[in-house]
Amino acid sequence: MGQDKKRILSGMRPTGRLHLGNYVGALENWIQLQNTYHSFHMVADWHMLTTAPEATREIRDNCIEVVIDWLSAGLDPHKSPLFVQSHVREHAELYLILSMLITVARLQRNPTVKEQARDLGLESNMSFGHLGYPVLQAADILLYKADAVPVGEDQAPHVEITREMAKRFNFVYNREVFPEPETILTRFARLPGLDGKKMSKSLSNSIFLSDTAETIQKKVMQAYTDPTRIRKTDPGHPEGCVVFAYHQKFEPGTVKQVECDCIEGKLGCVEHKRQMAKKLAEVLAPIQERRVYYESHRSEVQDIIADGDKQARDVASKTMSEVRQAMDLE
Repeated sequence: MGQDKKRILSGMRPTGRLHLGNYVGALENWIQLQNTYHSFHMVADWHMLTTAPEATREIRDNCIEVVIDWLSAGLDPHKSPLFVQSHVREHAELYLILSMLITVARLQRNPTVKEQARDLGLESNMSFGHLGYPVLQAADILLYKADAVPVGEDQAPHVEITREMAKRFNFVYNREVFPEPETILTRFARLPGLDGKKMSKSLSNSIFLSDTAETIQKKVMQAYTDPTRIRKTDPGHPEGCVVFAYHQKFEPGTVKQVECDCIEGKLGCVEHKRQMAKKLAEVLAPIQERRVYYESHRSEVQDIIADGDKQARDVASKTMSEVRQAMDLE
């Protein structure tokens, strides 16, 4: 790995197999960036504890599933170390130190945490760890001295907190230990679920990267389209159609034609759904072929994680040595 490249840190929580929203909103971008950046990709298992501290039994298996999807989609462990957050204990050490340098009031202003607390009904019952998870995220990023972080718009406030934490540490201890990372916004940040809401496993509205062509067709045929359109010849409203949103992403060359055909009543919803189901199956076929290999070679996946853990620990230990020296603790 070229050390002259700028460095990025990316992560996902291990919630199980990945869906199209994960792919479009993050993973596809990571695959492109790994050729121009020195990338570290982290399975953020400790972050799972912020919302479900009791649900730890599935985490280990889910970590493997996430990495299998990463490899199947095209992340190259020779370019980008793939590692598990809890296997690098320096994350916890830096998290503790940074938590001393930020106020509760600042964390409470974070719009992403506010939105998550509202969605989960935790406004009056939020844990300290949940409120402070942007600090853990900052520790994740700064531990590898990331120059940039690829995120969707909803995560941009967390990168801003990370920049503040880097600046605060450098000022308090009068040492330029941490860079202030830039935000790399994902170009196609959010793909709607089959019901038009955000694609999420908990809402059962997802198309998974591992879904068969038959499953994809069944799901797409149930997708939300235009409720005002009763007959094929009725004028359509593609701006609110889930299938049209998928078309914009996966078949951008024909968007204008499909939009016109829909509005003029020439293209029916059923026909459009069949076309899109076929296209999605084509897009996912090579990913699924690679997944078959990794599912039957799990020991190889575990070796890839172990190697990534080692590379991450090497960088993390050097960073924490600098942190302790700056604080006169070493």
